[in-house]
Amino acid sequence: MGTLLRKELGVIENSYYEASVQRAAAMPPLRGNTSADVCVVGGGLAGLSAALDLAERGYSVVLLEAQRLGWGASGRNGGQVLPGFGNDGEQAIARQLPREDARRAWDISVAGVELLRRRIDKYSIDCDYRPGALSLAVKANKMRALETWGRHVETAYDYPLHWITPQEIGRWIDSPRFHAGVADMHGGHIHPLKYTLGLGRAAMSAGVRVFEDSPVFLLERGATALVHTAQGQVAARFVVLAANVYLAEYGDLVPQVSARIMPVGTYIVATEPLTQAHADSLLPRRSAVSDTNFVLDYFRFSADNRLLFGAGDSYSGTTPANLVERIRRRMVAVFPQLADVGIEYAWGGFIDISMNRAPDLGRVGHNIYYLQGFSGHGLAFTGMAGLLVAEAIAGQAERFDIFAKVKHAPFPGGTLLRTPALVLGMLYYQMRDLF
Repeated sequence: MGTLLRKELGVIENSYYEASVQRAAAMPPLRGNTSADVCVVGGGLAGLSAALDLAERGYSVVLLEAQRLGWGASGRNGGQVLPGFGNDGEQAIARQLPREDARRAWDISVAGVELLRRRIDKYSIDCDYRPGALSLAVKANKMRALETWGRHVETAYDYPLHWITPQEIGRWIDSPRFHAGVADMHGGHIHPLKYTLGLGRAAMSAGVRVFEDSPVFLLERGATALVHTAQGQVAARFVVLAANVYLAEYGDLVPQVSARIMPVGTYIVATEPLTQAHADSLLPRRSAVSDTNFVLDYFRFSADNRLLFGAGDSYSGTTPANLVERIRRRMVAVFPQLADVGIEYAWGGFIDISMNRAPDLGRVGHNIYYLQGFSGHGLAFTGMAGLLVAEAIAGQAERFDIFAKVKHAPFPGGTLLRTPALVLGMLYYQMRDLF
């Protein structure tokens, strides 16, 4: 397969997403000194969304990306466009916030899905959007937890779901693995790198100055913040830190913030193309799918009929051995019909998770904002987070402050102990999923 492993950043680079886009020429790195109203650090969905909205409000914006736009999790993820924050994140929000604010947080996440779809239309972003997302339980006892979550969403948030009984599950998926589930027809799936690059084009058209290959190694705080790269410096009234798991990769800009997230490796394979009829037989409605296990499988079909299948995560800080074969076994357990189908791509890298799995949005001082901790549920909400921080900088912080109220703890033991502690915890949950 010619897979390349970048060990220093935990990345496997043989991406179907990269192979199926035509990138523009790289933007030059920052050289010399410049100034802007806002400096955004990070060229993924959160950073691009903030930059775009700020530029459209009339702010001058410089965006600094350490690699290429969409290089991180924004351009590598499973492509599932979902409201909410995952069961754990939603429980954390519900525990900490008044009921009205928890409801508003949910509604803002739903608005994130709508924002993504509006931007697809407004900026003519061709990113293979398809409606429909399924959450499926592998056993009856797993379905009870899904029902608890779903009934809460329906009653507390007035959010419509379609319940899939054991008798009708075959109409949604041709797999022996699943017992029952729920369909969210407001959710869906996209080609995430196409969408991210489309958002980048929109931001640059709005006047955002983008510099790639420009990692930030020092942030000097003050009334005017100074953001340093190897070859240049940006003086800005406001800074938005949207580098997520790579925030401390080149220089620990705000240690108290980066200590609250943990890098987790997540990996996906893409099969060779199936026939249209074969793909339709496996997922007749072409919905995105995830199971309800703590260590979950998630999958969907691409526009050219490849199954994109993600399985499990790596909490060890290293890429698992025999990765492709391990994911293939999980895929064939779901679809035995694909036992002889070839795997043509495998890719992945780190996402950021917070201790309580809720997104971590806030400020350091009065003019440094950060967006992180999307915990695998950020494809839609990252864009909304960018919009919320733009509102806050413009003086309308009410929606941003709902999330800033959520308290986040650092991982115990710092960077030395958080990884082995989390590995032990994940082994426990893997055993629970099995038995």
